[in-house]
Amino acid sequence: MEQVIRQFLEYLEVERNYSPHTITSYETDLLELLAFLQSEGIANVRDIHKETLRAFLGNLLDHGFSNRSAARKIASLRSFFHYLRRQKWIDGNPALALITPRTSKPLPTFLDEKAAEALMHAPDTTSIHGKRDAAILELFYSTGIRLSELIGLNVNDIQYRERVIKVFGKGRKERILPVGEKALQAIEKYLATRVDIHRTNKAEAAPLFLTAGGKRMYPQAVGLLVRTYIRQVSEVEKQSPHVLRHSFATHLLNRGADLRAVKELLGHESLSTTQVYTHVSAARMKKVYESAHPKA
Repeated sequence: MEQVIRQFLEYLEVERNYSPHTITSYETDLLELLAFLQSEGIANVRDIHKETLRAFLGNLLDHGFSNRSAARKIASLRSFFHYLRRQKWIDGNPALALITPRTSKPLPTFLDEKAAEALMHAPDTTSIHGKRDAAILELFYSTGIRLSELIGLNVNDIQYRERVIKVFGKGRKERILPVGEKALQAIEKYLATRVDIHRTNKAEAAPLFLTAGGKRMYPQAVGLLVRTYIRQVSEVEKQSPHVLRHSFATHLLNRGADLRAVKELLGHESLSTTQVYTHVSAARMKKVYESAHPKA
């Protein structure tokens, strides 16, 4: 059974081009299933039925897993058993009988425009690290890119004349995004301090953002610096890089941007994913109405 799981994860990586983060999530879910099956004495995938999977999910919920976690695990199970059926290891997909529990979709956390502006001025740009941090914050807010997209950027992904950047999103899908002048200026100031940039082909392909040790920035490091700066300008509970992505989208919509254009900028597959930001804007409009209208 464990070997089958490994083959499935390799399929996701090689053939489906899933991100390492997504593959890790699938691995976690399926190893939890494996542990449950072993406790039940089930060793063959053909012996797994819908009742088995319902018992597995019931066990997870009994141990305090949220409906959101259960919903994600059901999605993992459906994909896994769909793969097994395609490989003709099983005759049907028992996970299709599972009912996904309802989950409430919390509104995304975002900074107001005043806090976002203050955030851009928070780093001390007299140091190289401050210049780097300023470029990171400006780029997040200017483009709405994901954390994984930002740390994957190379120097030659920035096109100054055209004022665009090239990013690789989910599934390694490439998209070209406009970038603001302030973000470009911040990047140029940062790169001007980099001793490894000599305008050679090798340097052009170098990572855009580096740690103090000269390595490509990694998620935890970027997350820490973003949290540090957000705490200086706002009291929002969530302080991750995704807050800047949410702020980017919300501010665009508040200023009249077309929803479909925002969808393309964010790299969303479905318009329904982007529509969560319309609820944010509607909530903001209602708050303004109630505070300002004399008969509200």
